[in-house]
Amino acid sequence: MKQILDYLAALEQNNDREWFHAHKEEYRAAARQFEELVGVLLLRLRELDGSIPPAKPGELCFKLMRDTRFSHDKSPYNPAFRAHIGPKGKLPIPVGYFLFLRPGDRSFLGGGLFADCFKDATDMVRQRISAQGGEWQRLLSDPAFASRFTPQGSRLKRVPQGYESDHPQAEYLKYKSWYLEVPVTDRQLLGEGFLDEAIETFAAMRPFNGFLNEALTGFVMPQRPGK
Repeated sequence: MKQILDYLAALEQNNDREWFHAHKEEYRAAARQFEELVGVLLLRLRELDGSIPPAKPGELCFKLMRDTRFSHDKSPYNPAFRAHIGPKGKLPIPVGYFLFLRPGDRSFLGGGLFADCFKDATDMVRQRISAQGGEWQRLLSDPAFASRFTPQGSRLKRVPQGYESDHPQAEYLKYKSWYLEVPVTDRQLLGEGFLDEAIETFAAMRPFNGFLNEALTGFVMPQRPGK
């Protein structure tokens, strides 16, 4: 794990194509170590969540290259290793388990719906929270869940049209995405117990993911133009 953190720290300090290409071997070594970690997590997650299919670890990992076309930040690389282990691999829907590694105590374990750009997905989750508000509240109030997690997400200022402003779950109906993040320090990453801690955390997220995926049944990922 130290190899991963050291490489990413160096990339953050030298975020340009010339440095990246001059240090391709260091990148390959760090990427291999990350894929090995994802592979182990995948095997263990499949033991506790039957919705996770077999996959090649590399297929679950995101590239370091950034799309800078519409960004003020023109740094070509995202100095973080990221992977999503879900029912459809690294596709954000159905939701799954997200691993984000970045040095400086900026790593985290995540779950839920991070993307708020899919309007149909947002509508589907809102409808289920509206119709199954009691189930949603029981999930969030469960001591095993509440002691670990606080749902996050981008949100509107007001309850959207079509929903009751005095609904018991009105605050969550404002959300456009619903996700969980558990911070991970560099010291935790380097410790011997990190894998067990990660699996324990992901296991505790499973009911949250399950609720969202029930809501998202039948969702179709939009096709890119020209596809």
